[in-house]
Amino acid sequence: MISTPHQNQQVAAIFRSIAERLAAQRANPYRVRAYRKAADTIEALEENIADVASRKALEDIDGIGRDLADKIEEFLKTGTIQAYDALRTPLPEAVKAWTQFPGLSESLVAYLYTRLCITTLTDLEQLVRSHLLRTVPGFSGSEERLLEAIAASQQQPPINPHDS
Repeated sequence: MISTPHQNQQVAAIFRSIAERLAAQRANPYRVRAYRKAADTIEALEENIADVASRKALEDIDGIGRDLADKIEEFLKTGTIQAYDALRTPLPEAVKAWTQFPGLSESLVAYLYTRLCITTLTDLEQLVRSHLLRTVPGFSGSEERLLEAIAASQQQPPINPHDS
């Protein structure tokens, strides 16, 4: 078994995350698919992406056009991709914790927070009770289990990171 070079895994993970965030924002599905395909291709690549870039052959990789090649080069030079950082609207810790609830992914929580302005557990509970959450693409869980998780979470005191 040949392992994927570490930088390839990093770029693939970033491209997958970009695809998730774009999907959560209801971006053009072709754009989302392009990032996912590029991530799969880069992850399957046996050669280090940095070596491919050094010989100016990124666009020879299936699914990598000029835009994605530029992003890969930016990552190799700086360790990050500005477009990715811009998409990563930081979620408050309390909201980020919702990703532990059944049926809620990181991209769905980000969508609920940034697009639907669901900012508190009470807001989330009301959304679930209204049965509107089931109409949001990406929700895969049971409303009943989610309501149980919300109720259990409301019983616990908030975690204070300064107590440790």
